[in-house]
Formats: sequence, structure tokens, C-alpha cells
Amino acid sequence: MKAKGKISLTNNPEKFIEGAIAKFIKESPANRRKVGRGKYWDKPLVGFASGNGPLFKQYKKIIGKFHFTPAEIFTLSFGKRKLPQELSVISWILPASEGIRKSNRLETKYPSRLWAHARDFGEQFNVKLRDHLVEILKKKGYQAVAPMNSPHWKRVRSPRVGFASSWSERHAAYVCGLGTFGLSDGLITPKGKAMRVGSVVTDLPLKPSAKKYPNHQANCLYFFNRSCKICAARCPAGAITAKGHDKDKCYEYSYNTIGPSKRAEYGVKITGCGLCQTKVPCEHEIPKLIQKAYKRISAPRTHRK
Repeated sequence: MKAKGKISLTNNPEKFIEGAIAKFIKESPANRRKVGRGKYWDKPLVGFASGNGPLFKQYKKIIGKFHFTPAEIFTLSFGKRKLPQELSVISWILPASEGIRKSNRLETKYPSRLWAHARDFGEQFNVKLRDHLVEILKKKGYQAVAPMNSPHWKRVRSPRVGFASSWSERHAAYVCGLGTFGLSDGLITPKGKAMRVGSVVTDLPLKPSAKKYPNHQANCLYFFNRSCKICAARCPAGAITAKGHDKDKCYEYSYNTIGPSKRAEYGVKITGCGLCQTKVPCEHEIPKLIQKAYKRISAPRTHRK
């Protein structure tokens, strides 16, 4: 059975992984909203990267020495003897469904009930998705670990970047070509930044996804031409300015202001906020002006006679 599975993965492993993720999102009851009809998450984006890529090592300088490389989390999980020469990182984007995004657009102070449910119950689904993909890979004969689900994962207070952790899902997604960072620190993907992110590290060889963006802030209108700071205007905590994202202000408002006010009312353990992720030009897409710029760059040149 394992041999047969490995053959199918060898033929087109990337397509197999994409299909497995999409199928779970479509069929799992955990992706069904507890209030009203519909799902938390729409069809995903999936990307791949080499676990030996230089960016993962650079994150130790950019984020902190505590941030795992794929090899480090793999070794912690399976031991040095099982560390292969090549590792792959699988990352996915879970775009928030239209109903959830629409509900949060109407808010100016607190997240909507649906948004809070997506943040709590929708992320619980994401935890299940990580475990599901790990289990599929193991059944096919491959080792895999979801860093965020690992007992080795931890939150860290870094003097360099403030609130951080030993594995960043957004930074893994960036390496996998799924988006770039915005003024609010959110990852702006082709499906926007109203989303959640997940990832798995595995010894299954996978072809890295194309790197489509010229730099790590390319999809943000503010960094593109300074024409937009709508996310800053949407932030009730004043945590976003031209200088960037103040994580302390964001955390204080999200956990110590919104939390006590809304957790019991909404029936959740965590509410999130997400006002900066909705009613902005990058809510569900890369801003159209930037899309047009990409098209101009990629269009074939014509030669005058």
C-alpha cells in the first residue's frame, strides 16, 4: 500500500497535496459555521518551498535565533538520524468566506460574531487540517510535522520584533510564494489578507512554487505608491501607522479590551479583531492597481518595425 501511494505521489506530488487539502476543506464538518449556513474558509491556495532555502536561515536574523528552520523542527520531532538531505515545506492559505468578511466590514470597534467564530472555531479546523495532512503523508510512508501543532512550538517575546513565535506561518507562506507583507504585517495573497495560514514540514520531495513577487512588501498599496493607509484608519487601537504595526498595542486591544467584552457574548475563547483585514483594498485580492502593474511587467514586449 505504501509503495502504491509513493508511486502516485511521485507522478505529481504537488497536485496530490493540493487535492488532499482542498478535499478536507470542502468535506470536513469542522469547516461548517456554528451560526447560520456556510463555511469558515473558501478554496485554499497552496504553495511549496525547499526546506533548505536560504530565507529560513535568514529568519534567525530577521525574527530571532529562536525561530526554527525546517531542519530544526524536523530533527526535534524525529531525531538527527532521520534528517534527510532535502526537506519540503507545504503552506496553505485559508481565505475567509464572503459572509464572514462582509460581517466584519460593518464593524468599527469590535470584530463581528462571525469573525470571532472564524478566528476561534475556524482555527480549530486549521489545527485539524494540519494533523490530517501529516497523517496522510505518514500513511504514504513519509515523515511530516506541523510546526504549529508540535509541542516544541512556543510563543516568544523578542527584543527585536516583539511578540513572536518559534515558527511563523506567515513567513513560511512567504517563502512558498503565497504573498507578501503589508503595512499591518498581514500577508497579502492573491485571495487577500482576510485569511488564516497553515504549514507542514516533510521529507516528501516537492517542487518549490514560483516566486512571483519582486520583494517582501510588493502587494501592499502603501509600499507600492504610498496611496493607501486604510488598514491604519480601520484599526481601533491605533496600532498601525506609517511606521508599521505596533504589536504591543494590537495585543493589548485584542486580548485585554475586546476579549473581556466579547468572549462570553460570542461564545468563544479568542475573538481576534481583523478590522484591518476587512473593508480594505487587499481584503480578498491583491489590490487591482498592483495587479495591473504585474500584468504590464509580464506582458510580452512588442518590437517596432
